[in-house]
Amino acid sequence: MLIEIDKNSGFCFGVVNAIQKAEQELEQNKPLFCLGDIVHNETEVERLTQKGLITIAHTDLEQLNGKKMLIRAHGEPPSTYKLANRQQLHIIDATCPVVLALQKKIHKVYSDNDKESTQIVIFGKKGHAEVNGLVGQTENTAIVIEKIEDIKQLNFTKNIFLFSQTTQSIEKFNELVNNIQQRILPPAHFVFNDTICRQVSNRIPHIQEFARKHDIIIFVSGKKSSNGKALFNECKSANDNTFFVSEIDEVKNIPIENVNSIGICGATSTPMWLMKAVEEKISQA
Repeated sequence: MLIEIDKNSGFCFGVVNAIQKAEQELEQNKPLFCLGDIVHNETEVERLTQKGLITIAHTDLEQLNGKKMLIRAHGEPPSTYKLANRQQLHIIDATCPVVLALQKKIHKVYSDNDKESTQIVIFGKKGHAEVNGLVGQTENTAIVIEKIEDIKQLNFTKNIFLFSQTTQSIEKFNELVNNIQQRILPPAHFVFNDTICRQVSNRIPHIQEFARKHDIIIFVSGKKSSNGKALFNECKSANDNTFFVSEIDEVKNIPIENVNSIGICGATSTPMWLMKAVEEKISQA
């Protein structure tokens, strides 16, 4: 039986950078506090917890004084930095460079344009950590659009500046652009910014091709990962025999008898070591 791990799956650059920063700091100093799960993968979070990483919530910041805190790849709004400075926290900033550049773009548009005649719109998931950081650049005035139907919130007589969460679908973003273009009423103008990370978006066609190559696909991801859910659905659309696992032991529930080839892939938040552990578990079955 052939077992293949998708070499293009696993951590994206932003997550690799955040975990490396955490590990480097943990080698020298413990504990290190992380604002939210460093990555949406429970197994990887547990591994780093064993090394001394302590995950905290925003509500815990008021109780921290003078500690070291890591800001994960998703980024944070300006209000978090202000509170951290007030608490004299030493910040290790692991915001993904792509996200950081997007934050700066949104902040500039917000600063440079009249607030009454301008709407800043973000295509993304409401409540997602990255989106919260982006909305924060506008003093929480940006409008978050999750799907086409949400554009009814917009005033098409006002200027619209559209941005996207870095992990959104290019196809859905373009559909949103077309819908707004058809509705904008001059003299109002519409400016859209394709801010989708290609390292993430380019995985979709590749992972579909990978899924079609094998009899069974085992998709490894944390249950909290939005990217994991999206990529799993792409695999499932290409190969109906696609199974979602978040822990190694879940592999035993997958029927692999009389199977010639198995493909193992995962989300941008899935560590390669976990996919290799799944491979080993299958080999022993």
